[in-house]
Amino acid sequence: MKSALLFTTVAAATLSLTALPSLAQSDITGQTALNDRIDTITDDVDTQLARGQDDYRFGNPDFQPGLSGSASLGYGGSTGNNETQDLTIGFRLRSATGSFVQVISAALDYETEGDTDTKRDLFAVYDGNYYFNNNLYGFVLGRVNSDGLAETADETRTDGFVGFGPGYRLVNTPDMTLRVQAGVGLSYLEDGDNNSTSEVGYIISSRFYYALGPNVFATNDTDILTSDAALRINNDLGVNFKVTESLSTRISYLTEYNDSRAIRSDNSLGVAVVFGF
Repeated sequence: MKSALLFTTVAAATLSLTALPSLAQSDITGQTALNDRIDTITDDVDTQLARGQDDYRFGNPDFQPGLSGSASLGYGGSTGNNETQDLTIGFRLRSATGSFVQVISAALDYETEGDTDTKRDLFAVYDGNYYFNNNLYGFVLGRVNSDGLAETADETRTDGFVGFGPGYRLVNTPDMTLRVQAGVGLSYLEDGDNNSTSEVGYIISSRFYYALGPNVFATNDTDILTSDAALRINNDLGVNFKVTESLSTRISYLTEYNDSRAIRSDNSLGVAVVFGF
């Protein structure tokens, strides 16, 4: 069964929930649509740059007590030569009570062309953490990814996992942080031909940060999910450079491995640059 590696924790997950407008469907000069597109690119780049310095890397973050969160909705539709509809919905809800922090995040992406659905994707994550002290914590993680258009045995319709276990911060200094967590749970896979597999799965994750100098730091995030059906590994290596106050760069190399696929590894190189003047 083909299965895409989509497991993550909220500490590392970033959801892009903006519907992109078509340049041809805005004002006749294209200025408004172009400005919207540039804003979207800038937001995506800022997210990439901020990923290496999230609060979870440096300790147990202090969240607003009680409920907090955000939600977004984007819709675009066109008629005439091209009849399309795009709907994107996302939300993040956080509950913080003393040492127990829970986060639920979800994103729905729906697209049509004429009378044909071209995308029906759902991605949801639950992440609960109880902090015993500054180093030791326990976690409960649940996630599900669904492709509503999967129709063959080579496509994954539903990929889910729920598990729990301990986590520990091995190193926590201003220049270097390292935390690891491991757990056991239930893995569920269903392909587009309605074949499903439920079995015990094991999850291991690590988050590493190292400051190479005042303006350079590296991160390496690794997630491993293994079961009888598949071994899935996700490794994200990144290096951030702050060249000047107005110039920052992040270079990242993402590897996704799944031994249930014909081509087991997918590798991608990313470069994000922010320059202000």
